[in-house]
Amino acid sequence: MKPTFSEAIKLLDATFYNLDYHQERIDRTQDALGRNRIELKEHLQLIPDSARKGLFKCRVVYSDRIESVEYIPYSLPTINKVAIVIDDDISYDFKSTDRSRLNQLRDEANSDEIIIVKNGLITDGFATNLVFEAEDGTLYTPKSYLLSGTKRQSLIDVGRIEERQISIEDLRSYTRIHFINAMIDLEDNVSIGIDDIKK
Repeated sequence: MKPTFSEAIKLLDATFYNLDYHQERIDRTQDALGRNRIELKEHLQLIPDSARKGLFKCRVVYSDRIESVEYIPYSLPTINKVAIVIDDDISYDFKSTDRSRLNQLRDEANSDEIIIVKNGLITDGFATNLVFEAEDGTLYTPKSYLLSGTKRQSLIDVGRIEERQISIEDLRSYTRIHFINAMIDLEDNVSIGIDDIKK
């Protein structure tokens, strides 16, 4: 079987968000695999009437072509339990539909979210990039991420967050951790206090 990859694109009141960043990631994936490019916008022109009002996750699955486009009603996650997990071998350079290792890590942690540590460095969450808030309000995201998220990159580009190497020992230097992805903005405040992380 051909490996498949996905993009989760925010659709709010019939408006897509960060499409250019999603296109860039698809281009990087296709280039790395020696595949033809896919023009995302061509496949998103017809929004179904049922998805034209409210917040939806547009899930695009692709291989060397678009395999499927789904519009899924979306609500923000509630995160109460967060656990630190260690996996020095994990790799998730591309947004593969095979998330079996990530699923296993979260299931074993029995938590709403996880903080994945690789070789002593903080990387990502289960389906999120991480943003750490310092006491002065400055926001940092780990340089040692697993997947370059579209929301993460857009926030770096506009100067809202800064990249920094963050080790597991550095956690106490921060007050909160925010979880972001294409569907979750900083303003949504999907976050937890550092002291509330399960050790």
